[in-house]
Parts: sequence; structure tokens; C-alpha cells
Amino acid sequence: MSGVAIRLARPGEFPAIDRLIDDAYAHDYGRDEDHDSPMNASAFRAVDFDVWAAADPDPGSGDAGTLIGSVTTRRRGGPPLHEDFRPDELDLRLLGVSPLARRRGVGAAIMRAVIAHAESIGFAAVALKTAPNMHGAHRLYESLGFVRAPERDGLWVGGERVLDLYTYLYPLRADA
Repeated sequence: MSGVAIRLARPGEFPAIDRLIDDAYAHDYGRDEDHDSPMNASAFRAVDFDVWAAADPDPGSGDAGTLIGSVTTRRRGGPPLHEDFRPDELDLRLLGVSPLARRRGVGAAIMRAVIAHAESIGFAAVALKTAPNMHGAHRLYESLGFVRAPERDGLWVGGERVLDLYTYLYPLRADA
């Protein structure tokens, strides 16, 4: 998709990113009433992870543009977003596209930028978890070349499986 800028989010954008992610997930899956996790706040995530913003440029205005999407990724050498991913896998969470920007290829553009970033800094694969009911997300990931890794399914906390999630991988090297 042309014209969309994908870059690291600026701290002043974190409240707008939080609203965007809330709206994106509510649009597809309903409002999350259990919203107390600190990981739901992009300012909290940005301490240890990279929060990315996708924006429509505002021609001539010189500003950052209108936010239309976001994702959070692991940093090279940093902790994983999911405890069962390997150190050589860039994992991601909270990919969201504004309901007003749907069907424009924004999600695919964000994911392609994540893949390119992961490859440029030496990760062996891009890895993610997604809920079983997120069928649109599954189609997006599969259309980009991600493959299911059912042997790695589940959300693990403290070595215990606490939630049923699907795992998808995008190998960047043959050994991934």
C-alpha cells in the first residue's frame, strides 16, 4: 500500500494508539471488559518493546499524519512478548487497524514492514499468537506467507498454558 508511513510511534501518540487498538478489536470482537492489563497501554509496552504506528500522511501539514494502525514488536536482544518464543524470533502483539481504514491494505503493509525490520536486524523468524476466532487475521497472515505452528499453540505464563491461542511463524532463514 502506498502513501502510508510506518514508523516508531511517538510518545505523544500513545493515547491515540490505545484508542485505535481498542476500537479495532471492539469492531471485530466486541469491547473487552477485562482491560486492566498494563500491556494494554502502549506507553507501558514502549518501555521494553517497539510500538509502531501507521499513519496517513497529511500533505502540506508537516505533521505526523492521521494514525490508522499500530503493532508492538520485540526488540533485538530484548524480552519476548510471549514467553515461549525463542531469542531469534521477533514476536508481535496487538496488530490493529482503524475500522475507518479497513480494506486498504494497512494491516498487510504493517506486517510487511515488521518482516522487513526483523530481517534487517537479524531475526530468524517473525512469530505471533492469535485467537482462534480471529479469522480475518488468520487470512491476512496466511496471505503473507505465515504458517501455522500448532505444536506451539497456547499462551504460556510461568510455564503454564493459560489460554488457547494459535501460533503463526514467518521463517526468514532456513534454520527457523
